[in-house]
Amino acid sequence: MELFFLLLLIVIMAGALGSGYPVAFALPGSAIITITLAAGAGWLFAGSTDAYFHSGGPQQWLSAGVTNLRGVYWEVERDTLIAIPLFIFMGIMLQRSKIAEDLLVTMAQLFGPVPGGLGISVVFVGALLAATTGIVGATVVAMGLISLPAMLRNNYSTPLATGTIAASGTLGQIIPPSIVLIILADQLASAADQASTLRKLLYKDATGEISMPSLFDVAGTSAGEMFLGAFVPGMVLVGLYMAYILIYAILRPKAAPMVHFDGKYDLAFWRRVFVTLVPPLALIFLVLGSIIAGIATVNQAGAIGAAGALIMAGYRLPEKKTATLFAPAFLALAALAILAFALSAYEMNVKAIDTAADRTGIALGTVGTVLLLVSLFWSGIRVLKIKRTLQGVMLETAKTTSLVFIILLGAAMLTAAFRAFGGEELVRDFLVSLPGGFWTQFLIVMLVIFLLGFFLDFIEIAVVVVPIVAPILLADPSANITAVWLGVMIGLNMQTSFLTPPFGFALFYLRGVAPAIVRTVQIYKGVIPFILLQIAALVIVAGFPPLVNYLPNRVSFLSETSPPPRNPKLQICLEDYISEQLAAGPVVTDAIATAKALDLSVLPKDLAGGVEDGIAAAEQALAALDDLHKAKAAVAAAADGYRPQRVAVRAIEKQARSIQAEIDELSTRIDRMDEGASREWLAVRVERLKHERAGLEAGIPADWPEVHDAFTALIEAENKARNAFQRAADTAFETPAEVRAVLVSGTGFEALATPLAEIGQVFATGSGDEALEAIKALEALVGNVEGAGKVKKKLSKARRALKKGERDKALELHDEAMAEYAAQKAWRTEASALVPALDAYLDAIRPTLGARVQDRLSRDQALAMASCTAHHRDVSLNF
Repeated sequence: MELFFLLLLIVIMAGALGSGYPVAFALPGSAIITITLAAGAGWLFAGSTDAYFHSGGPQQWLSAGVTNLRGVYWEVERDTLIAIPLFIFMGIMLQRSKIAEDLLVTMAQLFGPVPGGLGISVVFVGALLAATTGIVGATVVAMGLISLPAMLRNNYSTPLATGTIAASGTLGQIIPPSIVLIILADQLASAADQASTLRKLLYKDATGEISMPSLFDVAGTSAGEMFLGAFVPGMVLVGLYMAYILIYAILRPKAAPMVHFDGKYDLAFWRRVFVTLVPPLALIFLVLGSIIAGIATVNQAGAIGAAGALIMAGYRLPEKKTATLFAPAFLALAALAILAFALSAYEMNVKAIDTAADRTGIALGTVGTVLLLVSLFWSGIRVLKIKRTLQGVMLETAKTTSLVFIILLGAAMLTAAFRAFGGEELVRDFLVSLPGGFWTQFLIVMLVIFLLGFFLDFIEIAVVVVPIVAPILLADPSANITAVWLGVMIGLNMQTSFLTPPFGFALFYLRGVAPAIVRTVQIYKGVIPFILLQIAALVIVAGFPPLVNYLPNRVSFLSETSPPPRNPKLQICLEDYISEQLAAGPVVTDAIATAKALDLSVLPKDLAGGVEDGIAAAEQALAALDDLHKAKAAVAAAADGYRPQRVAVRAIEKQARSIQAEIDELSTRIDRMDEGASREWLAVRVERLKHERAGLEAGIPADWPEVHDAFTALIEAENKARNAFQRAADTAFETPAEVRAVLVSGTGFEALATPLAEIGQVFATGSGDEALEAIKALEALVGNVEGAGKVKKKLSKARRALKKGERDKALELHDEAMAEYAAQKAWRTEASALVPALDAYLDAIRPTLGARVQDRLSRDQALAMASCTAHHRDVSLNF
C-alpha cells in the first residue's frame, strides 16, 4: 500500500501541475491530500492511521513538513536565501533601466564587422545581462525586439538568429549571480548533511566502526561557493556559443554575414562604448569580485548589487540630460574611494579607538558612509519620481520573491510526503542496484532532469528532484564528488529547461516578440545546436571537475579563514606537494647536513638534545616519506584486483542486510499475531527469505575474508607510514623552533635582572598579601620569557616558603633563582650566535617538513592544495 500512495502522490502532483494549477499550491496540496488519504485508509482498513506509511504516521510527516518550512525561515545557519530578494531587485531595476537596449545596439556596432558578429554580440550581451539582471524573460524579450529584426534584416539564418537569442537569454541561470544557484546551494546544504549520515552508516556496515574519519565526510556548499564554481563553466558555455557562431559564419558566410558599421569608430563612438559597457562591468566586478576576494558574503554582495543598480538607474532613466545627471554616481564613487582609503590606512574598529589617527579613520568612514547614503537617497528619489519606477520594482521584487519562497515551502511538504511512503529508499535502492556504479546513477539522474526540463520549470526541478537524488549521489564514496560540482552540473542541465520544446519558457518569450515571418518550427530548429552545446559543456565539466572546484578552493585556501595545514582532508595533497618540493632540489638535505655540523656545546643538555632530536627527526621524516610512497604504491597495485571483488561483495551484503531487515520486521509481526493462516503464511515467507539470504551469502567468494584482510593490512600499513612521517616531520620543525624561541628571548630575559634583584628586599622584609602579590607578578613576568621556567620554579618555591613564614628558606631559594638566572644569562649570550643557523634550517624545511605545524598555508601551498583538492578522489576502498 505504501507504493500505491506513493504513486497516488505523484499522480495528484502531476495532474495539478498539468492542469495549470499554481505550483506553490500544487506541491503542498498533493502532499497533504495524500497523507490524509493514507491516514484515513489505514484507520478504516487496518485499524491504525500509521499502517500505510513506510515509517511513522501522519502527524510525524505533517510536522516534518512544517519543520522543513520553519527551517527555511528561522534557522540561523541557513541565511543563504536572504540574497534572493536582493539579486531579484538588482535584476529588475537594471532591466527597467533599459541597459539591455543600449548594450545590444552598441555591441552590434562593435562586433558587426566580424563574421557572425551580430550573433557574437548577442551572446556577449547575454553574458553581461546574465551577470547583472539574470532575468531570462526580460533578456530574451529585449534581444528579440532589438537584435532579431536587425539580424533578419542583414540576411542572418532565421534558425541561427532565433537560437542565438533564446540560448543567450538563458545564460542568467548559470552565470552568477543566479537565483538558481542560490536555491541549489540551499538544497545541497541539506543534502550534504543527509549524505554524510548515509556515508557514516555505509562505513559502519563495511568496517563495524562507529566513528568515521573526518577525511571521508561529505562537505556541504554555500551560495558563494556555487557562484565561484559556476563562473568558469558559465564562461565555457559562452565560449562554446561564440565559437559555434564564428565557425558557422566562416563555413556559411551567407547565413551569418558581416555587418559593417555605417558610422565612424571615432572618439564619440568609443566614449559611447565606455559609458555603456563600463558601468555594468564595474557592477559585476563589485558583486562577484567582492565574493571572490572574500571581502563580502553572498548576502552582502547582493546588497552591493542592489545599491549599484539603484545608482545606475538614477542616471539612466532621466530623459533630460542635466548638469547633475551623473552627480549621484560620482558621489557614490567618491564615497567608495574615501571608505577604501579609510579601511586600508586606519583601524576602523570603533571599540578599539585609542589614538588621534583612529579617530581620523572613524571620521573619514563616517563621511564616506554619509556621502554613500546621500547618493542612494538621491538616486532613489529620482527613480521614484520617474513613472514611479522604484515602486514598481519593489512590488515586482516582492511578488517574485514570494513566488520563490512559497514554492520552496511547498516543496518541503512534498519531500516529506515522498519520504513518508518510502520514495527516497525506493529511489536509492533503484540507483544503487544499477550496474556501472556512480556514473550510471549520475547519468540516469541527469537524463531524468533533462527530460523533466521539457515539462517543468527550473525551480520545481531544484526543489523537488534535488533533495531526493542529491544525498544518494553525494554519499557514494567511489566518486566522492563535491556538492558544488554536483550543483553546477545540475544547474547546467536545468538551463536546458528554458530551451527544450514544447514548454521551454525562452521559446515562448521569443515567439511572443518575433515577427510573424518567423515560424515556431524555425525557433525549435534553431535551439537544437545550442542544446547540444549545453550537453557538450556538461560533458566537459563532468570530465574535468577542477573547472568547478578550483576557484572555490582557491578563494577558501587564500582567505583569512582558510583551513590549517593539519586539516585531515589536506594531508594527501600536502604529501604530494612536499614530495614535489623535495624532488626539486637538495635544499632540505643540505640544510640538515649544515645543521648537523653545528656546535651545540654552549647550550644546556636539554636544549642541545632538542636541536639534535629535531635534526634526527628530519632525516627520519625523509626516510618515512619514502616508506609512505612505497605503501601507497602497494595499495595502488592491489586496488585494481581488489576493487571489483569488493563492489560485488558489498552489493551482496547490502541485499542480505535488506532481506534480514524484512525478516526481522515479519518476525515481529508473527510474534504479535494469533495462530491462523496469516501467521503461517508469514512464517513461510520468512523461511523463503532466509533461504534467499543464504543463497546470496553463498555467492560471496570463499577467499573474500583473506582478500579483505590482506588489503586492509595494506591500508593500515599506509596509515602507519603516514603517521610516522607526520610525527617525524612535525618534530623536525617544532623542537628546533622551541630552542630558537628561547635564544631570541634574550632581551626579555636580560630585562628580568632588575626586578629579580629588587624582589630580594621583599623576601627579606616583606610580609602579608601585598608581598605575595608582588612575587606572583614577577613570576608571571618571568613565565612570559621562553626558557626561564627554572627561574620561575625557584621563585614559586620561595613564595610558598615565605607564605609559611620560612623567611630564611625563602631567601635561600631566591638566591638559587638569582644563580640560575646568572647561569642562563651566560650561556644565552654565547648561544645567541646559533640563531642565524637555526633560522636557516627552519626556513629551509618550513615549506616542506615543517608545513603541517604552520598556522596557515603559504600562498604557494594554498594554490597547490586548491589544484590538488579540485580533483575528486575515490575513497571507496576504505569502506
